[in-house]
Amino acid sequence: MRRRPNILAGFGSLVWLVLVGLPLYVLLIATFRTRSDYSTEGPLSLPRQWTLQNYLTDLSSGFGRDFLNTLTVTAGVVAIVLLVVPPLSYAIVRARGRVTGWVFRLFLLGLAIPAQAVIVPMFFVISKTGLYDHLLGVILPTAAFCLPVCTLVLTGSMRDISPELYEAMAMDGASPARMFRQLVIPLSKGGLSSITVFAALQAWNGFLFPLILTQSESTKLITLGLYDFQTEHGVDVPGLLSAVVLSMLPVFVVYLFARRALVQGLTGVGGK
Repeated sequence: MRRRPNILAGFGSLVWLVLVGLPLYVLLIATFRTRSDYSTEGPLSLPRQWTLQNYLTDLSSGFGRDFLNTLTVTAGVVAIVLLVVPPLSYAIVRARGRVTGWVFRLFLLGLAIPAQAVIVPMFFVISKTGLYDHLLGVILPTAAFCLPVCTLVLTGSMRDISPELYEAMAMDGASPARMFRQLVIPLSKGGLSSITVFAALQAWNGFLFPLILTQSESTKLITLGLYDFQTEHGVDVPGLLSAVVLSMLPVFVVYLFARRALVQGLTGVGGK
């Protein structure tokens, strides 16, 4: 029997497509227009003359430097997370002592502390250590605030590994370090991908730490560089939106290739 078409569901899907597609259309079309064309014709009209000048101007101006600084901060945060979280999560899962339990609870406590609550003492510490207005002064606190969530995610992923596999390797005489390298790491790729993407997004989209802990143009990140398109005479909307598109591209590429591993890793947070 033929099914009747669900007209109501089709209409709802069409409305949802318009709600999602219209902002993307306005965002992308504006990047190929001049500032005068955007001001006179409005945001919904097609460009009179298509141009890539907005992207070229962004890359040749200070925004290109801000982009590279953000890449450096993101790479540093991800490196710290991948060096600290996997062995810490492995110790939490395998060790049964009170010390590891208290360490895990201490990391979970970090989930309840917002960055805004500690920004003043954080500024004091960074200033006293001589890291103010340095990229390292942004990398360290950003990585610190990524550790609790990343530890929780990877611990849940490692708890899904069957205890029989540990016992089999132990019977073969494998040391804990060998189990970690040859068993835990290969079977935790989903969790590792999840914490990598999460840490990268936190560093890439970070605003508070770069705003408070940096000052000079040489250490500016893209979240602060977007303010350069606003002047006392108005806002360069096409230039601003083209900079937004450039800042979105790395995040889109990372999500495009890691979305499956990200979902698989997040579903293992509950553990066994």
